[in-house]
Amino acid sequence: MDKKSTVLSSHIKKMSFFGRELVFGEKTLIMGILNLTPDSFSDGGDFVSEERAAEHAKAMLKDGADIIDIGGESSRPGHVKISAEEELERVMPVVKRLSRETDAVLSLDTIRADVAEEAIKNGVHIINDIWGFQGDKDMAGTAAKYGAPVILMHNKNGTEYEGDIIEEITVFLMESVRIATEAGVKKDSIILDPGLGFGKTPEQNLHVMGRLGEIKALGYPVLLGASRKSMIGKILNVPPKDRDDGTVATTVLGIVQGIDIVRVHNVLANARAAKVADAIVTRQYG
Repeated sequence: MDKKSTVLSSHIKKMSFFGRELVFGEKTLIMGILNLTPDSFSDGGDFVSEERAAEHAKAMLKDGADIIDIGGESSRPGHVKISAEEELERVMPVVKRLSRETDAVLSLDTIRADVAEEAIKNGVHIINDIWGFQGDKDMAGTAAKYGAPVILMHNKNGTEYEGDIIEEITVFLMESVRIATEAGVKKDSIILDPGLGFGKTPEQNLHVMGRLGEIKALGYPVLLGASRKSMIGKILNVPPKDRDDGTVATTVLGIVQGIDIVRVHNVLANARAAKVADAIVTRQYG
């Protein structure tokens, strides 16, 4: 094994679950966003029917998605809260169909343990909690019960930070890790997300974007969710669906800092950019 291969192999981590496997360190993984909501900030209402949602998911897989992240409730500022029953009505038909018709790794973006449990029973593999197990206190136990990988995101009400923002994000994420592991979630099943766009101003999001390496240094795979966010809109002065060029820039900058997964709306553009960025970063390791 040559020098470059030896160095790279030391960075490779494998996450096994439900007969599936994610490999971190070989390439940046692409998570395609599938919003089944009428009010999401970027594509609300575009995929509310089961047929259109399934078609879009399959198109994202064809374009290079490694994971499909399904969401049944919007988390944008000012969103209308829905019941667990309504969330299940939105997501379950699509979960069952994609589980039946594809081999995709499915993630569920939810803040409710009962919704997560029902989804796992019907084919979802990963729980993506925007409150990092600090919202619904039953979420950690649910993940542990089924051995599901988890994405723990930083979040907060308001945008005031008493000290250094990365230090506060780190404290929050490490508390989420503690909650998860004490409930029985394995450390090698945890992915961290700094939570761009949640509890942060556009300026704060840019600051976090420039310090992603410090989140990566915590020792867990890191997910970056910058796709079409307001910080991009503020810079480019364009509406959400015209922010894919800016999203690609965040993807590349994230890869340079060591992130492992990008959660995006436009899978093809970001998959291509990631492939080039991965090749350059891999060369730098050699």
